[in-house]
Amino acid sequence: MNPCPFVRLIIESLSLKLPPTTKPVASSSGIHSAATPCYCKLLIKNFPPQTAVIPLSPDTSSPPENTSSAVNFHLDPAAIRRLQNKPVVLTVSIYTGRMGRTCGFSGGKMVGRVGVVVNIDRSVTKPVLFQNGWIKLGSEPAASLHLKVRTEPDPRFLFQFGGEPESSPVVFQIQGNIRQPVFSCKFSADRNSRSRSLPSDFTMNNINRGWMTTFSSGKEKHGRERKGWMIVVHDLSGSSVAAASMITPFVPSQGSDRVSRSNPGAWLILRPHGVSISNWKPWGRLEAWRERGPTDGLGYKFELVTNSMTSGIPISEGTMNIRKGGRFCIDETLKDSRASPLSNIKGFVMSSSVESEGKASKPMVQVGVQHATCMADAALFIALSAAIDLSMDACMLFSRKLRKEFLQDEQDFLS
Repeated sequence: MNPCPFVRLIIESLSLKLPPTTKPVASSSGIHSAATPCYCKLLIKNFPPQTAVIPLSPDTSSPPENTSSAVNFHLDPAAIRRLQNKPVVLTVSIYTGRMGRTCGFSGGKMVGRVGVVVNIDRSVTKPVLFQNGWIKLGSEPAASLHLKVRTEPDPRFLFQFGGEPESSPVVFQIQGNIRQPVFSCKFSADRNSRSRSLPSDFTMNNINRGWMTTFSSGKEKHGRERKGWMIVVHDLSGSSVAAASMITPFVPSQGSDRVSRSNPGAWLILRPHGVSISNWKPWGRLEAWRERGPTDGLGYKFELVTNSMTSGIPISEGTMNIRKGGRFCIDETLKDSRASPLSNIKGFVMSSSVESEGKASKPMVQVGVQHATCMADAALFIALSAAIDLSMDACMLFSRKLRKEFLQDEQDFLS
């Protein structure tokens, strides 16, 4: 497996020193909050802008003790080709006051703007530091911004489903213009089973049955449910190397036609265990639900399953726009030593594209090279990507009808 070049542009250690005459906008209570007095907008041409809160620093004589969290720009192969052999300018605009807009007007007052030139050419193969220290702000001579700007290589494996997960597609690895088949998927939607179903060559000898019951009890009292869905990932030899199985049915909450956060559906992501291919073990668990709010969303939470089976390690949680789709992403530092096989690994883990509800999807999956030492490792992320994509359908309002691939008995044909 040959990875594709990616580069991560990291902006960190953001802190601001303001002159005594500069008074940030007061809070609604009339007392200025020193914890979040200022913010900045970070912009690179042809990339979505990002915003970060900047804490204040008492002086510029040494590196600040209180800084903001890091901001990242991810440069894919197309962006790297576009930016090679030319200077890339990172613009940081600093504001005091509230973030956002009120009555159509910006809620903050600009203090100043700085630019840092970044050269992408050297960044593909090695880490490069471009800025680390204080910079004077032009509009306020006594004001200074501290920031650290650096790049580091972030190679990733790229995969794409050849069709929607429910259509049992082939999965391709992408390397430039080459698309090579590496996996095949088999989807099933067995409504006759009252619980999670597995193929005949799967046994769950290594799963604590009590733990399984904990997540599936009390979920089938409603007359309507989506259950029994499963997708198995096979390698080129036809062996099963990973699977996503619906362990908890997706059911509407009482008096509603939507899956609620208090009663989510859930998937197990399974991997082979031991020398026998018939023994399987949970690797992760994904919950999903229909989020209420100003924007209709798909809520999700993914956690790694521990050996004790009594609890999981939260890895990723968020909400995805139902009408626009989005990306499911695991990109963080895992500090919990129990988080095998992802322990002590920083930065990007994986991401997967998810189309909006009702739109045909061919998920594009990125996997960090440090998390996929073999094809079986990559297969786990393929199964997880399929599960989050299928959750968009599983969380569809129960007043709507699913596509034919999901309908294997008459109870799902709703008027």
